[in-house]
Amino acid sequence: MNTVELVAKTASEQRKALLNKEITAVELTEAVYKNIEARDEKIGAYNSLTKELALDTAKKVDEKIMKGEELPPLAGIPLALKDNINLKNSYTTAASKILSNFVSPYDATVSKKLKENLIPVIGKANMDEFAMGSSTENSAVKITRNPWNLKKVPGGSSGGSAAAVAAGEATISLGSETGGSVRLPASFCGLVGLKPTYGRVSRYGLIAFASSLDQIGPMGRNVEDTALLLQAIAGHDPNDSTSLPAPVDDYTKNLKKDLKGIKIGYIKELCSDGLQEEVSREVQKAIQTYKELGAEVIEISLPLVKYAVSVYYVVATAEASSNLARFDGVKYGFRAKDADNLYDMYVKTRAQGFGDEVKRRIMLGTYALSSGYYDAYYKKAQQVRRLIKNDFDNAFKKVDVLLSPTCPYTAFDLGSKIDDPLSMYLTDIATITANLAGIPAMNIPVGLDKSGMPIGIQLQADCLQESKMFNVAFKLEEIVQFDYSTPSKILV
Repeated sequence: MNTVELVAKTASEQRKALLNKEITAVELTEAVYKNIEARDEKIGAYNSLTKELALDTAKKVDEKIMKGEELPPLAGIPLALKDNINLKNSYTTAASKILSNFVSPYDATVSKKLKENLIPVIGKANMDEFAMGSSTENSAVKITRNPWNLKKVPGGSSGGSAAAVAAGEATISLGSETGGSVRLPASFCGLVGLKPTYGRVSRYGLIAFASSLDQIGPMGRNVEDTALLLQAIAGHDPNDSTSLPAPVDDYTKNLKKDLKGIKIGYIKELCSDGLQEEVSREVQKAIQTYKELGAEVIEISLPLVKYAVSVYYVVATAEASSNLARFDGVKYGFRAKDADNLYDMYVKTRAQGFGDEVKRRIMLGTYALSSGYYDAYYKKAQQVRRLIKNDFDNAFKKVDVLLSPTCPYTAFDLGSKIDDPLSMYLTDIATITANLAGIPAMNIPVGLDKSGMPIGIQLQADCLQESKMFNVAFKLEEIVQFDYSTPSKILV
């Protein structure tokens, strides 16, 4: 197998080649950079590259292999890191003008864990500004394109992280989720993508959007790679007060376990009206496959799902309004020139530094939190959020895993929704409930629509039940045999 072919393989296949000394970690890393040089002008997956760090990590892996030392499961496997996760001495911009030249002085906890696991970080992946968007068209740096079709969006906000893996510009990646920002790009780009249980992965060093919803999550070409990456980054962190002190499971241990006795509930409200025809077809095929695998499949109703978008866009924007107040031109980042006084400097800095979508959400959130409106909007939204969580709690008394589409449709054309915020917001209708409820959820690619774009199925489980969800996903993946390598063939 040549280097070009190997770059497009799974992490497990690359690890085998490394241990068999068919290729060195340095050669694998350099092959990824060659792909970036050849392809990324078209794709726009990366905002900046960290080549020196990546090659240094790869050299350490090669030294350990030569000495016969034991390696972590993902050592030497190239990774793309979303540009809102701090990596010491690298640019961390959140794809915003207001942080355009910010160099991180410290490592996020997940970045520290990547280094400990000897995972080469290839670069910082493009995203919607401050993770606010579903298409990666809101970046102040560039627009990212879907490697399956350069006229389509890659999803958002972790579009760069997904596009990098799909295009062979990384093998695995980390994104962040506030309302579907890992699962949606994974669905649009034909990858496995996971939002862990809230608190399962430390948020320390992640630039905050909405603190009660945010969670860092892994993406990979198959379930096993994604499980191994979660294994590497999960765990309690005293630097994050919301980090869970629960032990980390061996997420690959039960992947091949049969599904007899497993109960799967398909969500009535998300599996019926308004779905693209091919998406509906793949949902029905998945339901049938699970029955054939021995699982019991029943219909589950989550009646409050219809309120999720409204609740989310009050809670998320309110928290964003608070979190983004720190970007004022005083302590770090962009500062507007020619200000008459301190107040004028604040106003000009934020007006020039933030993009339209970020300003829109700050204004929405500030309004929801303002005197006289707090009870009517933010407090009410939190109350309905609790009821949505109750719906899930009741559902998990009846089933082990919930099934639905990840998105009602496949990747849409660039520019088709950017001027219609409501239409863009509804893209996340199936994903945002998991963030509101704090439960784990993942995308599995299962097929293609008539235009050749990937279709994703979503699985959701109860808190800290990622292992069970991985098992259910793996068994479907075995049957589907999705060809994740298509974009690499298109882009050659």
